[in-house]
Amino acid sequence: MIQKVTFQIAGEELILETGRIAKQANGAVFAQYAGSAVLATVCASSESVEGMDYVPLTVDYNEKYYAAGKIPGGFIKRESRPKDKEILVSRLIDRPMRPLFDKAFGREIQIIPMTVSTDQVNPPDILAIIASSAAVHISDIPFDGPIAGVRLCQVNGELVVNPTYEQIEKSTMEIVVAGTKDGITMVEGGASEVGEDLMIEALEKAHKVIIELCGLQEKLRELAGKSKLPVTKTEEKLENEQAIREGAKPKLETACFLKGKQERHDAINAVKSEYKKQYSAQLENETQKKLFDALFEQLQYEILRSSILDSGRRVDGRGTEDIRDITCEIGILKRTHGSALFTRGETQALVVTTLGTVFDEQVYDDIDGDKREHFILHYNFPPYSVGEVGRIATGRREIGHGNLARRSLEAMVPSKDVFPYTIRVVSEITESNGSSSMASVCGGTLSMLHAGVPMKKPVAGIAMGLITEGAGADSRYAVLSDILGEEDHLGDMDFKVAGTEDGITGFQMDIKIAGVNPEIMRKALDQAKRGRLHILSIMNKTIDKPVQAISEYAPKIVTMRIDIDKIGALIGPGGKNIKALCEQYSVKINTEDDGTVTIFGKSSKDAEDAKAAVLGIVVEPETGKVYQGTVKRIMEFGAFVEILPGKEGLVHISKLSRQRVNQVTDVVKEGDKIPVKLLEIDRMGRLNLSYIDAIDPDGAPAQTEGRGEGRGREGGGRDGGGSGRRDDRYRRHDNRY
Repeated sequence: MIQKVTFQIAGEELILETGRIAKQANGAVFAQYAGSAVLATVCASSESVEGMDYVPLTVDYNEKYYAAGKIPGGFIKRESRPKDKEILVSRLIDRPMRPLFDKAFGREIQIIPMTVSTDQVNPPDILAIIASSAAVHISDIPFDGPIAGVRLCQVNGELVVNPTYEQIEKSTMEIVVAGTKDGITMVEGGASEVGEDLMIEALEKAHKVIIELCGLQEKLRELAGKSKLPVTKTEEKLENEQAIREGAKPKLETACFLKGKQERHDAINAVKSEYKKQYSAQLENETQKKLFDALFEQLQYEILRSSILDSGRRVDGRGTEDIRDITCEIGILKRTHGSALFTRGETQALVVTTLGTVFDEQVYDDIDGDKREHFILHYNFPPYSVGEVGRIATGRREIGHGNLARRSLEAMVPSKDVFPYTIRVVSEITESNGSSSMASVCGGTLSMLHAGVPMKKPVAGIAMGLITEGAGADSRYAVLSDILGEEDHLGDMDFKVAGTEDGITGFQMDIKIAGVNPEIMRKALDQAKRGRLHILSIMNKTIDKPVQAISEYAPKIVTMRIDIDKIGALIGPGGKNIKALCEQYSVKINTEDDGTVTIFGKSSKDAEDAKAAVLGIVVEPETGKVYQGTVKRIMEFGAFVEILPGKEGLVHISKLSRQRVNQVTDVVKEGDKIPVKLLEIDRMGRLNLSYIDAIDPDGAPAQTEGRGEGRGREGGGRDGGGSGRRDDRYRRHDNRY
């Protein structure tokens, strides 16, 4: 039976429907909003694995090209591996939903939200978040939801809920917020230096909409919800638990507070190995082994949290607001265009900037419409960064962290009009213990400044954490600055903030508890700002503005503007002219519809020579102007000189010198570069030139004697010094002149 619920949001109707499509899935919801539609399904495996210590959840968001009436580009016409955008949306769905599944359920869960229609006006990703939650909520899979998502933008000073693509483009802040009716659990977004107060206001407004959307899903469950499958929790207890706890906890309290990450890891493992050996007989049972591992995890959880809340002491001895030692180095790679090494405690990023041309831009072909980006950031997290052996691959984590770093820096990257280069930043994480994405932001700033990129302002980032205990009047909490990996794993919040000295540019938050109240959020944002300013002050001591000149190894760019009606002449039939110029001068030339021409050369000379050639094609010769010409051909009666590419004129022998000239070759030879003045363009479009040395100081052509005068009388030639024979030769050379 088909069931529907509807809700008005931002002037459009959101429809959630079930019972018509994909009825064999555990849960399926067809969601529509304006011209966009998403089909979200969820399935669980038939067998459960007892004692599983994680949630085996997979989210595979995918977009079909037919949704926008398109066929995939390239040779392969089938949608294939997920694009970065699809992976990022999958993460937006996964992060707020994963904590709401019970590990004890023990079954693999797969959520597939599929965009099947898009109007290219309203982004379908928010629809996918809502539809995915609704599909799970009405299914028989145990789920402590629902959750909902909403996008907010600041447009012309106003906060807009569920903005269109056009509004997003014009916005100064864009965030995606997800949560339950009890509180916010995830935030992801970027901005152009917005203040902390605006961020708080946006989060509060978003949560009001989230509550309404969660209520809509509750209505759908009342109409079409299935009975939930049982969660089979093991009844088995860890044998000798109290004895292990009492013996191991004092030793772990020492091990957990050693200074270095590896030292702590080794010491904790030594304590664990000691008790594993002591109770080896009972740990031969697989369930007992899992319970033993869970106990040691729980002991570390208790030790870390109680130390922070009771005494403000963290595992590495810092206070709650202390930031680890920071060092910044630039220029460590000699042949790259820009490089930096940013080290914060045991987290380190080697960040490299490469400057390219418009032909290096990232091109996107997806259902949102084709677009290009001139700023690219790639993040790599090799296994050696945490002292492990593993496969080198670009996974969802790398794409997600790289996107956060890119968004944090993007607002401060100059536009193409200001800096016409394509900018690629690559962050290689060489050590990791704490936020490597924020280290990538800091290293990215240093690297771009070293490459000569005129950033609007330097950007720094910091990762914050949260430890809470209790509820109501008896609750207490601590906000941590610059968190370690252990504090992220055992804490209640991972909260990353990037920005300049004047405001926030990047924002990401994941909360593991029911929600965070505005008081905690405000404290976290204020504390993050103090930390960000501290980091910026250290970075600025190394470099605070772009270097004067870009690397000699970077491409050289010359930009010019020509009349729009001259673009065709520059390109030529089938691109003949522009291809010839590129080959002749070893450059690449790009033309825009507005008449902007950009020339990319390996050297400044190549680019400037090509610019002169372009001007020669598109610029009309001007009478009275002096040109630096090249002698192309020598004739008995004069020399043909090229003053602009493809444009030649004649310097008659009488215009070569103020003195009598017997032979043209006495004055010039083929290939000579000579200054010439354009005297006239005759009615047939021919150019008459004079060698600049043959012009009187007042600009009049010098009068010559003998040969020129005699032949002028004889032939009645033009210009008072030509001849009939000269006119005949003019005519014979019209096709070349």
